[in-house]
Amino acid sequence: MKLFRRKPKPARKILFLRKRYLAIPGALLAICALCLVTNLPAYVTASASQRQLPIYSVQRDYKVCALTFDAAWGNEDTQALIDIFDQYNVKVTFFVVGDWVEKYPESVKALADAGHEVMCHSDSHAHFNSLSADQIVADISSCCDKIEAVTGVRPTLFRAPFGEYDDHVVTTVRGMGLEVIQWDVEPLAAPARA
Repeated sequence: MKLFRRKPKPARKILFLRKRYLAIPGALLAICALCLVTNLPAYVTASASQRQLPIYSVQRDYKVCALTFDAAWGNEDTQALIDIFDQYNVKVTFFVVGDWVEKYPESVKALADAGHEVMCHSDSHAHFNSLSADQIVADISSCCDKIEAVTGVRPTLFRAPFGEYDDHVVTTVRGMGLEVIQWDVEPLAAPARA
């Protein structure tokens, strides 16, 4: 009978690291974690797409107020407004709807002749958030064509109907070469002052 010798198992090596060998990798790991935590908001902001916003106000070094009106219904007060603004030498911007231009071309012409800006408020006062880019372009172009035909000046500003906008609307309108304007104070909603 032959005796077999077992092969000895390889010795397991246990690695003992001293604290000094862990200090440098530990410090590097802590620095990386600190940098990640402190810079994470910057990474998130840089990677997120920028929200497209209309112009609400423009910073000036002096006190000034820009008055705007939306014209989408009757014109009963148009001449009275022109007279009041003329009396105080005030110029305002009227955002008009294409349908209004068709109904009251003499009012549109009177506004422009008095030195007021006549800009685009859409052709039919639709909800622009629900329109495709092609529909937005067609609607705004139609209104701008009507305004230009009456005043001789092509609008450069647009106010979205109902104040509704999203990135899609703002990007499409800016792609047409117009700037989207929004109000920052709603006079009908402003509290009464004593």
